[in-house]
Amino acid sequence: MIRTTMNRRRLLGTGAALTATTLAAPGLLRAQSAPVKLAGIHASPVENAWNSVLHAAMVAADAEGVVEYTFSEGVSGTDYPRAMREFAEAGNVLIVGESYAVEREARDVAADYPDTAFLMGSSGEASGDNFGVFGTWNWEAAYLAGMLAGRMTQSGIVGSVGAIPIPEVNMLINGFADGVKRTNPDATHLVSFIGTFFDPPKAREAGLAQIDAGADILFGERIGTADAAQERGIPAIGSLIDYTPRYPSTVFANALWSFRPLVEAALADAVAGNPTGQNYTPLSLMKDGGNDISYQSDMVPTEAVAEMEEVRAAIKAGEFEVPRNFDEPA
Repeated sequence: MIRTTMNRRRLLGTGAALTATTLAAPGLLRAQSAPVKLAGIHASPVENAWNSVLHAAMVAADAEGVVEYTFSEGVSGTDYPRAMREFAEAGNVLIVGESYAVEREARDVAADYPDTAFLMGSSGEASGDNFGVFGTWNWEAAYLAGMLAGRMTQSGIVGSVGAIPIPEVNMLINGFADGVKRTNPDATHLVSFIGTFFDPPKAREAGLAQIDAGADILFGERIGTADAAQERGIPAIGSLIDYTPRYPSTVFANALWSFRPLVEAALADAVAGNPTGQNYTPLSLMKDGGNDISYQSDMVPTEAVAEMEEVRAAIKAGEFEVPRNFDEPA
């Protein structure tokens, strides 16, 4: 079922605001006489951290009158191609979604609608003139959060709870681990995957198991991990969105990601009639405003912050490149 943002916005309340993501559309889009039709297809509920970042960027564009945004959420893999076709038939200029579970089927649909632009979260490459892809590259921010965790752990054991060991999830968790290793080479890193993109209770259980194994800091690649940390009274790190308002005494840092630069570029290309069959992932880099770290200075040792901020500045200046490791974490 297609939903409009006007109905859904009332249900979201302040939840979507946690992403701190807005879409300041380029002049090309603002010059349009009518809003551009933009659709989102979310495999998980839009409350899921990853989907909420995409959703908030497109809701903001709708609120500005730049786009007319409609969306579906909780779309199963078997129903995904149908949803893509439905939105394409509705005349959307750009369709944003995720093709991790339906790579072949999604590309087949895009080939059937060459005049519709698609921007899909994917572990594969772009194809044709209209199937663009993107990944979630907030591993630079995760590396910085790992540096803080390495200095702060008392047990010498930290944990990460992830969704599924796909390349971009692996890169994020490996980035965190590399940051921990930089400041605490002897630390042990526990890793668990919950086998799905959205199951907060399962992520909580995985976090509790890691705490029972000695972890005293948790990195929550999946929503629900911070619940375990809060329950046991240990610090945690959030990913994608700012979890601090939800867990003010638990989450001391967040590896933030912004969808703004990516969707902005794809929309501009689609409106201009330029090919959108390209990889928009590099726009997630920290130097382009695609990801960054936030932290509560009163929860982090001053010396650890100074050390981290030095590396942060080097990343933004292009003087240091955080290693990219897509292998499944051991």
